[in-house]
Amino acid sequence: MKNKIAIIIGSISDKKTIEGCLDILEQFELDFTLNIVSAHRTPELLFDFAKTAVDKYDIIIAAAGGSAHLPGMVASLTTLPVIGVPVKSSNLNGVDSLLSIVQMPGGVPVATMAIGESGAKNAALFAIRILSLNNNNLKEKLKTYINKQTQTVIETEVY
Repeated sequence: MKNKIAIIIGSISDKKTIEGCLDILEQFELDFTLNIVSAHRTPELLFDFAKTAVDKYDIIIAAAGGSAHLPGMVASLTTLPVIGVPVKSSNLNGVDSLLSIVQMPGGVPVATMAIGESGAKNAALFAIRILSLNNNNLKEKLKTYINKQTQTVIETEVY
C-alpha cells in the first residue's frame, strides 16, 4: 500500500468545499495530492489521470458539482476505490450533484458522501478507514479521533 490519496476537484471553486477533507488528511499525516481535473473541460487529462492513478495512489476522492460526472468517469477507468463528494451548486443546492454521483450504473461503484463540507470531511474519514484495514498505526489514530469526538459530545453541557 502506498497510503496516498488523490483528491480531484472539477474546478477551483470546488476547493472551498474540500478544505475540511484536506485538514483531516493533514491531521492524520497522510500523503495526498490535490488537482483540478474536469470531466467536461479536460477529458483527456481525466483519462490520463484515471488510467495511471493505480500506480500512484490507493484511493481517489473526487468532488464535483452540477452534472458531477467526475467521480463516475474516474471510477469507470480505474480499479481504485473512488469516493464522490457532491458540491453544493447555486441552482439546486447540490441535489443535482448528489444524484449524478449516487446513481451510478451497476458495475461502476462510487462511494457517495453527503453534499458539501460534511461530505468532504466524511470522504477523508472513509478513506482513512479503508487505509486503516492494513495499517495499525492509522487504525490507532482513527480510534483516538473517534474517541475524542465522542468525548467532546459527552462533555458538552446543555443549559
